[in-house]
Amino acid sequence: MERAWPVRFVIAGLAVAAMGLVATVLITLSWYGSRAIMLDMAAMMARDAGQIVAGRARRLVEPGSLSLRSLAFDPVVDARRLDERLDRRSILASELADNPLISAIHVGYENGDFLLMRALDRRDIREQFQAPPQANYLVQAVTHGDDGQPRGLYLFYDARHELVMRRPMPDYRFDPRVRPWYIGAMETVSTVTSRPYVFFSTRQVGITLSRLSHSGRAVVAVDVALEDLGEALAGLRMTPSAELALVEENGAVIGYSDMGALLVRKDGTDDFDIRRLDTLGIDALTRLWRTPAAADGQVVSYESEGREWLGATLPFDGIDGVDMRLLTATPIDELLGELVRSRARMILISLALIALILPLGWQVGSAVGHALEGIAAQSLRLARFNFRRRKERSASALREVEALNDVMDKVAGSMESMLEISRVLGTDPRIETMLVQVLERFVQATRCAGGAVYLFENERSRLSRAAAFGAQGALPDSMSAAEGEAALADSRGGRNQAPGHRCIAFKLQGRETKSQGLLMLVHDEDWDHSAPAFLGFAERLTGMLAVAIETRRLIEAQRQLLESVTHILADAIDAKSPYTGGHCERVPKLAILLADRLQAETSGPYADFHLDEGEREAFRLAAWLHDCGKVTSPEHIMDKATKLELLYNRIHEIRMRFEALWRDAEIDCLQARLRGEDPRTAEARRDARQARLHEDFQFIATCNIGGESLSDEAVERLRAIGTRTWMRHFDDTLGLDPQESARLAGSRPTPPVLPVAERLLADQAHHLVPWDDARRPPVERGDPRNIWGFDMRLPTHRRNMGELHNLAIRRGTLTDEDRFAINDHIVQTYIMLKRLPWPSHLERVPEIAANHHERMDGGGYPRRLRGEQLGTTERIIALVDVFEALTAVDRPYKAPKTLSESLRIMVSMCKGGHLDPELFQFFIRSRVWQAYAQTCMRPEQIDAVDVEVLARAAQPEGPA
Repeated sequence: MERAWPVRFVIAGLAVAAMGLVATVLITLSWYGSRAIMLDMAAMMARDAGQIVAGRARRLVEPGSLSLRSLAFDPVVDARRLDERLDRRSILASELADNPLISAIHVGYENGDFLLMRALDRRDIREQFQAPPQANYLVQAVTHGDDGQPRGLYLFYDARHELVMRRPMPDYRFDPRVRPWYIGAMETVSTVTSRPYVFFSTRQVGITLSRLSHSGRAVVAVDVALEDLGEALAGLRMTPSAELALVEENGAVIGYSDMGALLVRKDGTDDFDIRRLDTLGIDALTRLWRTPAAADGQVVSYESEGREWLGATLPFDGIDGVDMRLLTATPIDELLGELVRSRARMILISLALIALILPLGWQVGSAVGHALEGIAAQSLRLARFNFRRRKERSASALREVEALNDVMDKVAGSMESMLEISRVLGTDPRIETMLVQVLERFVQATRCAGGAVYLFENERSRLSRAAAFGAQGALPDSMSAAEGEAALADSRGGRNQAPGHRCIAFKLQGRETKSQGLLMLVHDEDWDHSAPAFLGFAERLTGMLAVAIETRRLIEAQRQLLESVTHILADAIDAKSPYTGGHCERVPKLAILLADRLQAETSGPYADFHLDEGEREAFRLAAWLHDCGKVTSPEHIMDKATKLELLYNRIHEIRMRFEALWRDAEIDCLQARLRGEDPRTAEARRDARQARLHEDFQFIATCNIGGESLSDEAVERLRAIGTRTWMRHFDDTLGLDPQESARLAGSRPTPPVLPVAERLLADQAHHLVPWDDARRPPVERGDPRNIWGFDMRLPTHRRNMGELHNLAIRRGTLTDEDRFAINDHIVQTYIMLKRLPWPSHLERVPEIAANHHERMDGGGYPRRLRGEQLGTTERIIALVDVFEALTAVDRPYKAPKTLSESLRIMVSMCKGGHLDPELFQFFIRSRVWQAYAQTCMRPEQIDAVDVEVLARAAQPEGPA
């Protein structure tokens, strides 16, 4: 059977094909014609560019030639002494001022003397010659004394040609007689133009015009830099990627947009030469130079680095006596860019016209066979899994066609409702809203009048209505479990409701054996709902609802379990140390309070801040778990109230040593008296020693508290006290644990002979506890085990129990080793949380929880993240963590601070790059702290706070 084509497609297809053919022909003809014109214009522009550059070159050379003719007769060429030559500096300076294209004027004398004057009008030249600030001109001179040795000299002059500085240059040994410009001028009376070369002093590419003086004893010359030719070439590029270059017949490049790229250092010397084209690194120009067809000035097309180029090699006669070529190369895709865009516009216009013609053909075709096409289209949609009912449908005059349309609409409606049930079950996580939506689609899919869902309560003795839709009839709000069983028993026959309606019940049973509840449907008394097929269809459909209810209840139970475990962990951390009691509970409370205020904002910097349900749950869990790593923190370090404290306060050991010294003083006094010494003298010496012992121990005990900052003098006094000795008579290797015994043996292989003098305060080798491979944290940036991006400084030792080391702590009671052990809790927090298999909506919990010790300026830990790498949620946790720590009343090592003191400290932390100033301003102006203070702070802490003064003080300073 031949394939049949719908009329509407035939008519519309012919119209579109005709217009497409016409548009294709017109666009193709236009493209090739315009392309030829553009290529001709490119060739013409290349020739014009050659003429422009040649004219520019002549304008560079002509002023120099005129100056040479006058300078050849100037007295400077016949002057024998340097002072006579310098008398003509004003004439030379005026020539430089009148001809800005001349970079230098120089005179070479027959005895090898040399005089050069240049204007210091460029920053790079001033830096090269280290010119004084007030200098405007430089004279470089080489003279020969009676010994025939050359002497170099730099003289700097100001704008009035007055001497500013005289600088001897013993290494400046320039002999003009060997330079090509001198040799060439000596052979003719005309002006000689040198080949382009690199100037000896300024490292510029240029030419030298030279002429023999009227007396024949000197050659006067001017340097003309070709920098202007480079600027001209840069300005003549037809497209952004076009390349132009002036090249000598030997391949040396003397003109390019980047003149600095033309210099190449000669091997083994400080001199520079001009780079050849094949070493310039511009492949498009190199290939053009090697293309024979382009040598006669014709425009050629060629390939370079995957692009098609258009190029030409043109003769260049801008500088007499120098054989050069102008190379110009342009990418064809850039040259024809506007033409390509024009073609695209024509294609779009053609497509727009086709789109306008298409509805006309469609309308004409639709007038034929509309009724049959409607049925075919509906069947095709069902076959292609499109079950949406047609919104409007014209009634057919044929009864069979109308009946078929009605049946297909019902099937489509039922299938669409089933798909909606599946969508809601898969997307809505809340059981309450899910039940309402699913029940509505369930009633529509079964074409019932209404329905209700009843779920068992916790004790499973009663069923409560959880959702209702449509006609309810006599359905109750709740029923007992026995009444539910009775309803199920009547499910086959149904129970009468209101006139013309019946009710039927279905058990909601998922994967588990026990029922989740009942589904009650109210339907019309018709043949469709009385058929067994309807009962089977509805019963199978309830399985989807039962599984969804069961799954959501399991998810909610798991969520509550995770929440409970999180709270238990936080409570355990708070209970572990009295110094942080309640911290893990108060931080989440304040953080959630601040996040709610931010989310309520409708204007300002936080108008777009929003946390959906998943993000809010992640934020809440992160706030509860932000210090979970403290379960690994050593309690004796977290609770370290004095500097000498380990598992106990070692000040008692120090005191016993002082007691021994006190006893020694008493014994020495008694022994002196036994030797016949004057009792008063011996007792006075004893009293002085004991008084000093009292003072020294009191000083050590005060330092042990760690209250005030320790000065350099105090540290020196500690070290001086520590040098005093006491006698040890007992073996200190007895009664040690294996690790301490191993450290002592490693630091002291041979025990000393007893008794032995011991220092009163000492940092001994066995006080150092090294890192071992198993306990060395992977926190350093270069550690290959550091897969989490930590960037922390690891102390040299795991612990340092040295007595002087601990007593000499400048502020507080913690050593660097202790501080790292405490800071390591955030490392453990991140590692512990990253190892958990978080679901996708909670995957940011580790980042939010572990970033609250990072700083806005990147100086925090553990990963040195900067402010732009921290989200708002991380900044919230960081801010409230500081506020809670400052105002906490349950930390015995510090007095709780008032509101005003705490907020002032936080202002300084904003200015110091610690906290986010913008978030702090919102925090203080929103008065979130006030609501927190009412429940978590003592009344005496709540004092007056000037909100605006503090907010303005935290304002970051703008650029100067």
